[in-house]
Amino acid sequence: MNRRALLQAGAALTGSAALAGCMGLLETETRPIGIPPIPEDRPDAIYIPSHVEGMKMSGMATQGDYAFGLMYSYAHRFWNVNGDSVSLTEIADEDDVHLMASVWDPETMTVLPDTGLSAEIYQGDSLVTQEAIYPMLSQPMGFHYGSNFGLNGDGEYTVKLSVGAMSTRRSGAFQGRFSEPTTVEIPFEYSQQAKEEIMFKRMEDKTATPGAVDPMEMEMMPDSLAPSESDLPGTVIGPGMSNDAKFVVTVLETPPAGIDGDGQYVAVSARSRYNRMILPAMGLEGTLSRGSETVYEGEFTRTLDPNLNYHYGAVVDGVESGDELSLRVTVQPQTARHEGYETAFGGLMGGMDDVTITVE
Repeated sequence: MNRRALLQAGAALTGSAALAGCMGLLETETRPIGIPPIPEDRPDAIYIPSHVEGMKMSGMATQGDYAFGLMYSYAHRFWNVNGDSVSLTEIADEDDVHLMASVWDPETMTVLPDTGLSAEIYQGDSLVTQEAIYPMLSQPMGFHYGSNFGLNGDGEYTVKLSVGAMSTRRSGAFQGRFSEPTTVEIPFEYSQQAKEEIMFKRMEDKTATPGAVDPMEMEMMPDSLAPSESDLPGTVIGPGMSNDAKFVVTVLETPPAGIDGDGQYVAVSARSRYNRMILPAMGLEGTLSRGSETVYEGEFTRTLDPNLNYHYGAVVDGVESGDELSLRVTVQPQTARHEGYETAFGGLMGGMDDVTITVE
C-alpha cells in the first residue's frame, strides 16, 4: 500500500523545491481538506496543475555505480500507467508522506531510469512497510521514483533502498555499468510539524491552462532534462510532436560503441514539450522511406548513452535528403504521472499520433 526509499545521510539539503502535487481523476469525499479538486475541462495535453507543493531533501548516498537522493512532501494522488490502462491512486487515510527518490550516475550526473526500485522502512528493528516504488513523471522534478507511505508517527526511521540491474541497453562509457543490484541504508527523521511547514501554493486562474510549472533547482542533484537540440551529437534532422511528447531526431555517422550494426545511427530523444524532461519506458517503432523504398522498418531500442542521454535508437543503412521518417509509439511511457501530466503522452485520453519527419 506504500512505497519508499531514501538515502544515506550524505549532504543534508533542507531547501524547499517546487513539486507538483498529484491529484485525483474525480473529486471525492476522501480528498483531504485543503487539496483542490482535480481541475475540470483539462486539455488533452500538458497543463498547469491545481497546486504546487514544496519538498524537503532528507539525504544522499553513493554505492557502487549509483548515487541516490531522498526527498519527501505531502501525500499525493497520482495516476499509475500499465500498458494502455491509466488508473488513479487516491491518498489513503494512513498515508503520511509522499517519498521521492532519484537515482543517477555519480560520474556523469546522468539520471538512471529503468533500474527498478524497492524500499523497506524500519523503526528500530521493526519493519514498518516495504514496497516497490513507482517510476514517475512530474513537471518540476521530471523523472523520479515515488509513492505514498504511512509511518508510525514522529520519530527516526531507517530506509533500505534497493535498485536492480538496469534493463536499458547501454552504450559508450556506460557499457557494462549499472549491471549489479545495490542496496543502501538511510536514516530518515520525520515530524508532522516539519512536513506542515513545506510550501503549498494554489495555482488559481492558471489551473488547467496549457503549459507547465518551472523545474525545481537542486544544487547537489542532477535534473532529468534531455539534452538541448544544439547539444545533441550528430545532425539533427528535425523535431516532431505527439500528445505533447517532443521527439528530436539526430543522425550519427556511426553507432555509439557497444551497439551492433553497420551504417548510420538514428537516435530519437523523447522529452516533454515544455520542460524538456526525458520520457523513458516507451515502446517506439519507425519506418525510414526513400520514395517507394523502405530503408528501415522496426524497433527503436531504449538506450542510455553518456552523450545522447536516454533515447530510442536504430542502426540504418543510411539517411539521405528527401527521406521520410515515420515514428509510431507502440507503448506510451510506462511511468506514473503527477497532476498536469496525466492527460499527456497517451495518458487518460489515450493514443499518441504518429510523427513524420522529412529529411532536408
